Amino acid sequence: MDIAALASAALMGLVEGITEFLPISSTGHLILLGELIGFEGPPGKVFEVAIQLGAILAVVVVFWPRIMDLLRHMWRPGTEQRYYAMNIILAFLPAMVLGATLHGVITRLLFNPWVVSFALIIGGVAIILIERFRPRPQIHHVAEIGPLAAVLVGFGQVLAMIPGTSRSGATIIAALLIGVERRVAAEFSFMLAIPTMLAATVYSLFKARSELDFSGLGLIAVGFVVAFVVALITVRAVLAVISRIGFTPFGWYRILLGGLMLVILSMR
Repeated sequence: MDIAALASAALMGLVEGITEFLPISSTGHLILLGELIGFEGPPGKVFEVAIQLGAILAVVVVFWPRIMDLLRHMWRPGTEQRYYAMNIILAFLPAMVLGATLHGVITRLLFNPWVVSFALIIGGVAIILIERFRPRPQIHHVAEIGPLAAVLVGFGQVLAMIPGTSRSGATIIAALLIGVERRVAAEFSFMLAIPTMLAATVYSLFKARSELDFSGLGLIAVGFVVAFVVALITVRAVLAVISRIGFTPFGWYRILLGGLMLVILSMR
């Protein structure tokens, strides 16, 4: 198999694993990287789905004790686990309802490097401003977020359908605006990613079922494994340090990357 193609697949998996759960847009990075290195995976959407599944699996592994605790106790009225699970469900609903409606239009019109570059810059400015002027944190556990606030975070996921916006970025920003503490905002975003990304993956496969092609299994396997391992490290690192460093550095990174890409694109 072509070593260069395997290296490109590994690089795409690396970028997916790093960016999926940071507020810097994994989709945007993959579009920009694919454009820069000329990467074309196996026909259909199998490669993209595989590396996303690798990232999802990493979150499931990290939060497995929490997931099992929720599954055991969420059925009991009045428990912390029930409120936690209800917040996840409520935040998931807007993306589930509107995602299927808007997916085709957004994919057709907005999946290009120019849109990604501008979205990175705008999102970066928003992160910096919100980190500076956000309300004092009053919510220190996902179960305390409340139904209306959870739905508002869910609408952040809808906005994140625009490539370059970042699903984790939009949900974390929305959580910060309603007074959620940084680490809790990151945890809520990561847990919310599990049903959201699984649903998006299944929907994408269904829509592209006539194009699916499992050729290039080597590329798919490399991308999947790299995305899983790197996402595992990234999620744990973010949870460990985000309360100390905040999200402002990611805002500046987005602005610099978006600006650099605009320069590169304008020179082509």
